[in-house]
Amino acid sequence: MKPLLTAIREGRLYLDGGMGSMLQAAGLPEGRLPDVWGGENPQAVQAIHRAYLEAGCRLITTNTFGTTAPKVEPYGYTVAQVMSAAVANVRAAMDQAGVAEAYVCADIGPTGKLLRPYGDLDFEEAVARFAAPIRAAEEAGADCILIETMSDLYEMKAAVVAAKENCSLPILASLIFDGSGKLLTGGSPQAAVALLEGLGVDVIGLNCGLGPQEMAPVFRQLWEAASVPLLLQPNAGLPRSEGGKTVYDVTPADYAAQMAELAPMATLLGGCCGTTPAHLAALIQATKDLPLPEVTWKDTLLISSYCQAVALDGHDPVVIGERINPTGKKKLQAALRAGDMDYVLNEAFQQEEAGAHILDVNVGLPGLDEPTVLTQTVEAIQAVTGLPLQLDTSNPEAMEAALRRYNGKPLINSVNGKEESLAAILPLVKKYGGGLVCLTLDDNGIPADAEGRLAIAQKILRRAEAMGISRRELLLDGLTMPVSAGGDNAKVTLETIRRAKAELGVKTALGVSNVSFGLPQREVLNQSFFTQALQAGLDGAIINPKSGAMMGAYHAYRALQGLDSQCQTYMEAIQHITPTAPAPAAASPAPTAPAAPAASGEATLCHAVCKGLKEAAAAQAKALAEEGRDILDIINGELVPALDQVGQGFERGTLFLPQLLMSAEAAKGAFQVLQGYLPAGESQGEPQILLATVQGDIHDIGKNIVKVLLESYRFRVLDLGKDVPPETIVAAAQARKIPLVGLSALMTTTAPAMAETIRQLRQAGLACKIVVGGAVITQDYARQIGADCYAPDAMATVHYAQEVLEG
Repeated sequence: MKPLLTAIREGRLYLDGGMGSMLQAAGLPEGRLPDVWGGENPQAVQAIHRAYLEAGCRLITTNTFGTTAPKVEPYGYTVAQVMSAAVANVRAAMDQAGVAEAYVCADIGPTGKLLRPYGDLDFEEAVARFAAPIRAAEEAGADCILIETMSDLYEMKAAVVAAKENCSLPILASLIFDGSGKLLTGGSPQAAVALLEGLGVDVIGLNCGLGPQEMAPVFRQLWEAASVPLLLQPNAGLPRSEGGKTVYDVTPADYAAQMAELAPMATLLGGCCGTTPAHLAALIQATKDLPLPEVTWKDTLLISSYCQAVALDGHDPVVIGERINPTGKKKLQAALRAGDMDYVLNEAFQQEEAGAHILDVNVGLPGLDEPTVLTQTVEAIQAVTGLPLQLDTSNPEAMEAALRRYNGKPLINSVNGKEESLAAILPLVKKYGGGLVCLTLDDNGIPADAEGRLAIAQKILRRAEAMGISRRELLLDGLTMPVSAGGDNAKVTLETIRRAKAELGVKTALGVSNVSFGLPQREVLNQSFFTQALQAGLDGAIINPKSGAMMGAYHAYRALQGLDSQCQTYMEAIQHITPTAPAPAAASPAPTAPAAPAASGEATLCHAVCKGLKEAAAAQAKALAEEGRDILDIINGELVPALDQVGQGFERGTLFLPQLLMSAEAAKGAFQVLQGYLPAGESQGEPQILLATVQGDIHDIGKNIVKVLLESYRFRVLDLGKDVPPETIVAAAQARKIPLVGLSALMTTTAPAMAETIRQLRQAGLACKIVVGGAVITQDYARQIGADCYAPDAMATVHYAQEVLEG
């Protein structure tokens, strides 16, 4: 049999369909983990595999979506036992169907938890959870790892890192986007491509959540950005409830017709929830004669955070903010030594608001534990801003520590022509991915002419490409030397930039302001040199974005080069910058918060909450209380409006879930301080809202997000946890006289448990309102099972709670 990657290159392959919905039809008991039940009922699972094989599918997914230690060990099984049995079931089905050439995909699903700092699961703990089933899959004889239904790029990164470190199998990575084209944590298709291609996955795709028509816009965005084959596994439409069972309305014929429109972009096709062997047979018949997609190489370098990607396309330059670097900055040095992260974060906010696209992060100071401090600083910045980062250190240990924990695909600053540097940095780029800044110096120093610098660049290129790192990932830094030290220094740098673009076909970066070192009125020289560098082909400009002169030059260049449609960005930006002097920190206000703390405590508290600064919010709350302000006035007049402001940004799509959660945590921190100033008992009371993930479902990510937000709005929450039987929910709601119950379900197989819970609540005659949500729940499904409200996201639950409990 051909290796899987060879088969993918030679022809379209077909994955199977909705294992969960098929297991329900085969008798999976409500509340039973499908993975365990499949091992105990091999004939039922083998029959499902065999039906898909007979339909023509040749990529068969193991029944191991939930096979991690916390999920299977309570049933008395090990991860290895469950995975081994699942792989054996696929092989047995192949024998029964008489199919010799098919591939076993070891299915790896999400943990159901958010990773820190937004949740309670540590990145390394997530890697360890994924590592066990991945090792077991290779040992059991699987042909590839299929990481699927991931709604968070950080969790996806943990799973891919686990796969790269624990097996040698091909990696297929599939994500679940919502109808707005975003992941749960706000990630865009471009950010997903940046991360996954940087990590070196073999196939990228989409599955679950949506039907083919609803999934089409996101899939087209993947196709436009990706340079690897794509897979596509939609649901058979959206679910509804019929006779207590979850059903899907898209017929096999309709599914095939809708998928045929997307098939020219997909190398691997299949189905997810609700897709039966009949759906797959129809799909194969409709698409088997279509030409294989021609996967084209995209030369754009994508740098990403958890939510957004910045494109360096060789034509439109980007600004890399240089201010988080302690060199020559006494206040930043003091803040880093004192662990004052709020100072660092405010510097990040100001650069973002001034127009930076990427933030350089350097914490190199004598005496600091740089691996620890750089990692902590990167994590803190990523907790409150969606801008991608440039990791700037000469310490390989610090670089690896920060790279591993970075949420996205960063810029890496830097490598040079020294053997020591090449040997230390290139393997990190290969493993974790990242755009790489290449300094044109070596053991002999910095060449005096462009010829010498280009020779070093060619050496770095050869070594990178020999390791499988494409030159699209590289930015050549021609090195800016002070003109005060040599009259030709600027000319040599500019020639290096021009020739690097023309002769080597690489993108370029420069630290622009070095050119004026030692001279008066530095900004005059910097601005002129910056314009010349842009004209020479500079792609990544490392500058101070708070300088009006530099940003004026940048926006003017883009307008004059036709890169700014109708000069809109120029006209917006020029209102807030002064071309000849640095702009004040607050000159360009953010859409959701002041650009910098104002003089009054109220404005500072608002800033802290809106920006997710928990320590600052607590400190400002205490200061206001100590001033004698009425505590309820502070809460209702400052905290709640700030949260509303952030919530509105979330609903408009200008802020994402991580920012919403960090703001909620900041508000909670402030409220906890203020509680100490309230009269005894005033903030206490019986729970108002009961939350639970329904029986059989141990994915509590959605429920936990809702809890954080509700508590930040001062609602009192009783959290029953996950995998909660209907009887337990009914008893708690009855005993505590709960007016509002919130139920969550992630999986198709557990949606019926939600319906049963609602039935029992109604049967008990309780007057409580019921709000439901989760990846598999829709408005129609909620209505059909008798819920009072469907909440598509966490803020919708908050609004409903306000209506029910405050209305």
